[in-house]
Amino acid sequence: MPAFPSDRFDIHPASVGRVGAHRGAQPKNRGFVTFAWAALATGILVGLGVVWILVINDRVSFDSPFGGTGTGTVAESTTAAPTVAPTIDPSASIIILNGTETDGLAGQVGNTLSAAGWTVGSTGTNATPDVTTTTIYYDNPAQEGAAKGLSEALGGAPIELSQAFYVEGLNRIGILIGADYVPAG
Repeated sequence: MPAFPSDRFDIHPASVGRVGAHRGAQPKNRGFVTFAWAALATGILVGLGVVWILVINDRVSFDSPFGGTGTGTVAESTTAAPTVAPTIDPSASIIILNGTETDGLAGQVGNTLSAAGWTVGSTGTNATPDVTTTTIYYDNPAQEGAAKGLSEALGGAPIELSQAFYVEGLNRIGILIGADYVPAG
């Protein structure tokens, strides 16, 4: 077998790995640069998501819609307005929040209303457990009859026209259970 003379490709340091046109030496901190780009892209995407939710969508609010006390009152009118009869509206989705320290109260109210023919959308716990007055919130004057029907089902709870539970395109009525609520029966 013929022997070829040594050239610059035969002699290289062991740490370099392959040499020639195929591969060059790996730059240092290559992993850090990749991580930095990924972290920057993640930060930008999270920032855009927060802007989308808070500014463009305008449906997220970190303020309690009830002021934490639940002492809303029904405004009394000075003129005689036509009275709306209490009705049951199964197309309305009822949202029930427990504003007391009694566990499971929203679920009990939901079961009572479901048995009476109402559609309970969800139940949950209010941000603060110190609500004193049970109040029914409706966001459209056309829902007043349904709100009065819920008031009768809950023993005469006050009703209030409010945007607290408003979601565009949904027929929702909210109930905030307070310390004054007494279960039927």
